[in-house]
Amino acid sequence: MAFYKVIGLLIGLWSHVPSQAQTPAPPRPDTAVFTAAEFFEAVMQYHPLVRQAALLPEEARADIMQARGAFDPKLSATYDRKEFGPQTNGDRLSSVYYNKWGSELSVPVAPLGTDVKVTYDRAFGAKLNPEATTPATGLVGVGVNVPIGQTLLIDARRNALRQARLGVNLADADRLKNINKTLFDAAKAYWEWYLSYRSYRLIDEGLQLADVRFQGTRQRALVGEVATIDTTEALITLQDRLVQRQQAEVDLQNARLRLSAYLWAANEQPIDLPGNVVPQLAPSSEIANATVQALINQAMQQHPELLKLTAKTEQLRVEERFRRALLQPQINLSAALLSQTPPLLSAAVDQLPTYYSFRGDNYKIGLDVVFPLFLRKERGKLKQVQIKGQQLVLERQQTERGIQNDILAARNELQNLARQIVVQEQTFINQRRLVQAEQQKFGLGESSLFLVNSRESKLIDLGVKLEELRTKYQKALANLWYVAGTNQMQ
Repeated sequence: MAFYKVIGLLIGLWSHVPSQAQTPAPPRPDTAVFTAAEFFEAVMQYHPLVRQAALLPEEARADIMQARGAFDPKLSATYDRKEFGPQTNGDRLSSVYYNKWGSELSVPVAPLGTDVKVTYDRAFGAKLNPEATTPATGLVGVGVNVPIGQTLLIDARRNALRQARLGVNLADADRLKNINKTLFDAAKAYWEWYLSYRSYRLIDEGLQLADVRFQGTRQRALVGEVATIDTTEALITLQDRLVQRQQAEVDLQNARLRLSAYLWAANEQPIDLPGNVVPQLAPSSEIANATVQALINQAMQQHPELLKLTAKTEQLRVEERFRRALLQPQINLSAALLSQTPPLLSAAVDQLPTYYSFRGDNYKIGLDVVFPLFLRKERGKLKQVQIKGQQLVLERQQTERGIQNDILAARNELQNLARQIVVQEQTFINQRRLVQAEQQKFGLGESSLFLVNSRESKLIDLGVKLEELRTKYQKALANLWYVAGTNQMQ
């Protein structure tokens, strides 16, 4: 009878492990609980994909810097000289066809689209074009280049800069999307680890029961209390559960490896999950309808996909404005005040007549007008931009509807799993009672070892299925956050 008491005690202890609706088994003394919140925090801080996502806005800001480069001041210079033929009376300059030097400092003014220019030109020679002739000391000009036509309000440079600034919002949405995806995958890995660990515990404790029963049956067979074939029955059960535990152990090891892929140190080195670390128990809280509605409202404002579409729409508006401007005539006005460069000797400065200095009647002015007669290129490009805008409107409508449906579908999945968990917990409790009753009948000689093992194996299967449902619930909860465009850390 001592054998039956041991079996009954083990069944009583083991049967309480998987049912969190009753009293969950505490962690073993030599283990430490690694909670899901701690795991997600570690992923957020050190995972390479999260760090990589943080670089996307930096890359967008680099694009802004690149676009601002179009407004950088530029200093340019050209030099051209030609000599040909004999010199006259030893005069080297007599063989110089021309000697031309030109330099320019151009300073763009971003808000206005104008360019402020300072020029210096010096040219001489026997064959020089008369209009290029300058005083011997050169000619200085200070002026502006003003677009008064199609590029008055926006031009290619300002368009590129505004597009780059809006690109920061696009990159930030991509960053949030990548972080959410990484945390979603990490959540699935964590709860797969949880399932593997709980399944291993259930099967291992079932193996211990089978081993105790086999040892007891063998002792009873030696003294003739039971048939020898009962020992074979107990051994088969022991061997079957040993194989199950070996497979469960491999599954647990693989789950730990998959989880370790998300663990990194601050020095960018991977970390292996310690052997004494175990997962937390699966929470049993349910999602209220008010929470789901709040997620829908939040998703309509902050979902990464919608933020990306908003940024793309803003970029298209800027592009459309630029393309509309190109339908106007291209008119560029350039004007500059001119002055002869004074000699380097200070004594000669006073000898320079005032009518060669900067005056209102010393100037250079120009006007360039270009206007394609049919504007087919410009109108075609504008039409393409408008079509893209319409496509974005339709895509946004479909995306919003898809997000709402995904959230509601995830809510339905959670509610269904919650109901299944309640039923499965009751099924497990009933099966546990059945095992205990079968064990009592076996102790009284009214049952067989086969029935006891069958009831017990069914209990193990129900316990594993219960943990599978709890795992599915947690993964469905992570999916709810993901389809809503957020994560557990927000």
